[in-house]
Amino acid sequence: MTTSLSTITQLKRHTATFLFAVLAALLFTVFQTSARAAATEIRIGWQKGSDLAVIKAKGTFENTLKQQGISVQWIEFPAGPQMLEGLNVGAIDLGAVGETPPVFAQVANANLLYAGVQPPAPAAEALLVPKSSPIKTLADLKGKRVVLNRGSNVHYLLVQLLAQAHLSYDDINVSYLKPSDAYAAFQSGNVDAWVIWDPYATAAVAQLDARVLADARGVANNHQFYIASRSFAQAHPDTLKFVLAQANNESLWIGQHEKEAAQIFASQTGLPVEVAERSLGHSTYGVKLLDADVVSSQQRIADTFFRLKLIPKQIDVASAVWRPAP
Repeated sequence: MTTSLSTITQLKRHTATFLFAVLAALLFTVFQTSARAAATEIRIGWQKGSDLAVIKAKGTFENTLKQQGISVQWIEFPAGPQMLEGLNVGAIDLGAVGETPPVFAQVANANLLYAGVQPPAPAAEALLVPKSSPIKTLADLKGKRVVLNRGSNVHYLLVQLLAQAHLSYDDINVSYLKPSDAYAAFQSGNVDAWVIWDPYATAAVAQLDARVLADARGVANNHQFYIASRSFAQAHPDTLKFVLAQANNESLWIGQHEKEAAQIFASQTGLPVEVAERSLGHSTYGVKLLDADVVSSQQRIADTFFRLKLIPKQIDVASAVWRPAP
């Protein structure tokens, strides 16, 4: 039996096409592997009074990454919303923020992924009033001026506290100020109440004689999230996993050495050591991947904000959760 010349030619063409496809796939794999291994730097956003602030000052985190050929560039932000703006424009690769900033950022189609989460810390945020204030209950907030950082974790706390008192968002006069300006406004008596997170809350109680009208216990989880740039997570998943594992170790160290961590914390913030230690005692420690309960909790926040028209559209939190390969 003989094979025609045209058949042989076709076989050669198919073989060449197949080999080319295999070669292309191999080259693509090599390229991907090279890209995954190419992260020699990570830019991390941090805020004063956060775990990352202590981790930065302590130095062991940065040294561990350096041993793996990864340098760290630290970029400071005044609060979570500003940090996620920085992430969205490509200024940082990773940062840690409260529950609400990622919701507002996701609405704006930010280039983010929920990469890790700390356990709930509801004692680490509160609604404060001056010690001599006539406001004794949440219901007394009606008609009062309340100040907060727009889009921060305490935004959701305020919404939940109002609901608890059967008040609507329109029943109060809300002003949006960053923490330093809000501190000054509260100190001068220009606002009736301030919704704020630690260490500012603990500092205001210690230094301004502020009174805690309510904190988040039984009202909000107050998770802290590690938020990564989607492009960085996709290009360097192994680097991101390593960085988060080290952040977990460092965070657990803080929880186990609060007195030592408070010394670092105090030197950064200018707070007395005892105030710094009290603030650290309100937090929780460790970093892990998000589970279904955390995602559901975060989705409830997003749905609440949409219902109250604080955000213009519904979002799907799960679509922005990082799911790294084992």
